[in-house]
Amino acid sequence: MHGPTVHDDIQRVLFSEEQIAQRVLELGRQITADYADAVARGEEIELVCLLRGSSIFMADLARAIKLPVRMDFMCVSSYGNGVHSSGMVRIQKDLADDVAGRHVIIVEDVIDSGLTLKFISKNLESRGPRSLEIAALVRKDLRDQADISCKYQGFACGDDFIVGYGLDFAERYRNLSEVCILDPKVYA
Repeated sequence: MHGPTVHDDIQRVLFSEEQIAQRVLELGRQITADYADAVARGEEIELVCLLRGSSIFMADLARAIKLPVRMDFMCVSSYGNGVHSSGMVRIQKDLADDVAGRHVIIVEDVIDSGLTLKFISKNLESRGPRSLEIAALVRKDLRDQADISCKYQGFACGDDFIVGYGLDFAERYRNLSEVCILDPKVYA
């Protein structure tokens, strides 16, 4: 007897594996073009992955950037196992390297409330980077979202609960190749 697969909990695919791959390549080309002169001057690019959800996006994006990049990781939390941000952001793992003087690109899976990114942006800005930008796979179109400037945005969507391609619900569904809408019965 077999139990349900992860796909049994999916309402529908929002962004296919092919759409994601194409958009990540486009973002990589844009970042390459934007930073080529800086790298030619000897300046460094640092991708900062917000764990855990952004790890798959970060790996693909880093390979799509045709310039030398450094990579570092932060683990922050504002959700727990819920579906809405708690509003309390905690750094669980900080960067290993100093970002002072580098072009920092925060790599995020989804901009939801924007509270986490606002906190992290402010935190990293205080460390003296040469520049600070955000690359987000998905930005939700929410009325109450914090004012966040996102230079490199993959996709936009509504307020559905999305999973896959690193995005999770209670640490499940990250391994899906697509970004999908989770059936509300799972978290109701």
